[in-house]
Amino acid sequence: MARFVNVAAGQLGPVARSETRTEVVARLMALMRQAHANGCDLIVYPELALTTFFPRWYMEDQAEIDSFFEHEMPGPQTRALFDLARELGIGFCLGYAELAVENGETHRHNTSILVDKRGKTISRYRKVHLPGHAEHEPWRRFQHLEKRYFEPGSGFVVADAFNGAIGMAICNDRRWPETYRVMGLQGVEMVLIGYNTPVHNPPAPDHDDLSLFHNRLVMQSGAYQNGTWVVGVAKAGIEEGVDQIGGSCIVAPSGEIVAACTTKGDEIALARCDLDLCNSYKRTTFNFDVHRQPHAYGLIVERRGQHMMADGTPVPSGKSGRGL
Repeated sequence: MARFVNVAAGQLGPVARSETRTEVVARLMALMRQAHANGCDLIVYPELALTTFFPRWYMEDQAEIDSFFEHEMPGPQTRALFDLARELGIGFCLGYAELAVENGETHRHNTSILVDKRGKTISRYRKVHLPGHAEHEPWRRFQHLEKRYFEPGSGFVVADAFNGAIGMAICNDRRWPETYRVMGLQGVEMVLIGYNTPVHNPPAPDHDDLSLFHNRLVMQSGAYQNGTWVVGVAKAGIEEGVDQIGGSCIVAPSGEIVAACTTKGDEIALARCDLDLCNSYKRTTFNFDVHRQPHAYGLIVERRGQHMMADGTPVPSGKSGRGL
């Protein structure tokens, strides 16, 4: 029996620094209602969807920084979104800044969660590939201080959800082939990616005209090379003076874009995703068990404290270091 998931890419336009959580959640709920009216099982929201993209500012006051973080999820201002999901019977993926206290220690992450049709969180992902810088760089027109405000996550997890194998990634993760391959090796069938990407790249302004092309390039290649659907969803438009690329789209396992947003505002793009279409690629061109030859790559990884080759065999005598 075919496994179809009707998906909405829930793009957001700019979120002002003065906008409250309640106001933003109302926008998310409006998009959720549109997705439900179009028969969707799942809506995917952008990275750091609940606030403006605050790493563009250098801040030293920890209380000011923490005002952008969620101390619990759902919390008083976000519970309405979970309640609506349960009422409508639709799942969602939401990106936000997470403040977590674990074993008495406070940690801050750039996080996404996957929520099922009952309004229950079934998977959490913390961004691994943090871009930008950690200290104030006054020469920039705007900052990109993710390395200052967040800790990196520790891995990519694929969850059984929506009758398939669903993974998550966030923004800069999408640029790295390891992101898709680690999930591809777990049999992923759909990768959900929220992002906030400025048009202007201060260290490499010659890339600016290519920003939208590069955005699609990495998601399309990641989809094709791992036989998976990819749903990429932006916060778009001119936010606090910074132009963001938009370009939200849904990519098939063939690498083809099958749906895309056409504005830089609040909008949904829709696709009926056949998860069984992944098998056409996973069992032929990208059948890892038959065609992939990791022993020939010369890569060395550390697994459970022991150095191993990428295919899981012990490191040969005389080799050391890590390559992934």
